Amino acid sequence: MEIAIYSLQSARNAINGGATRLEICASPSEGGLTPAPGLVHAIKSQYSKIPLYCMIRIKPGNFVYTREEMDVMLFDLKILSQNGADGFVFGALTENCEVHKDFCREIISAAAPKGVTFHRAFDQVEDPFTTLEDLISLRFERLLTSGQKNTAIEGVKLLQTLVKKAGDRISIMPGSGVTPNNISTIMEISGANEFHSSAKIRIDAEGVLNKIKLSEDEKFITVANEGFVKQMTEIINQC
Repeated sequence: MEIAIYSLQSARNAINGGATRLEICASPSEGGLTPAPGLVHAIKSQYSKIPLYCMIRIKPGNFVYTREEMDVMLFDLKILSQNGADGFVFGALTENCEVHKDFCREIISAAAPKGVTFHRAFDQVEDPFTTLEDLISLRFERLLTSGQKNTAIEGVKLLQTLVKKAGDRISIMPGSGVTPNNISTIMEISGANEFHSSAKIRIDAEGVLNKIKLSEDEKFITVANEGFVKQMTEIINQC
């Protein structure tokens, strides 16, 4: 049970709930960007004995990168590796929505011997099965995907096919909209054995800075819910 977290509070909640891996990101409203090394260091040194995988993503929006952006991300990877990262989460596409093999090779080489997950950039490619073989050839450790739909439960049929085609060559990890209410269904149909969720709830933030008028986007913060994580972990462990 991998939990995506964006703060120390979420990390604590996820770990207390039984998460077996954390994906550490910044900027949840932008789909997750490269986290601060200080956050990774704090989680590793103070709270966590489970693997910490760090997002490597310089910008929101698409997954097409320039050479300059790649150089920044390679430097970020190096710093994060020195500050507690056990692995990384990355994806790069060409302008034709195909896997950018050269950029992926650079990240995997720089991360070695630590593992790299290919993230939901996969859900934008035209041919999922050719792309799956590309990712296996590139030696990605796992693929995080919603089955090319908005949520994993919607894409569960493709997830099932991907799991069968992948075999033991790469792990297929369903993610997006995975909750205590649907994880057993996703698990049963897809045949996957690891899952990704933010397990998030919204908390009212207006009382925290009551002298400052908050914008609509600032009135709430999201954190991982310990109870949700525990429920999903227990469901997985029962099967």
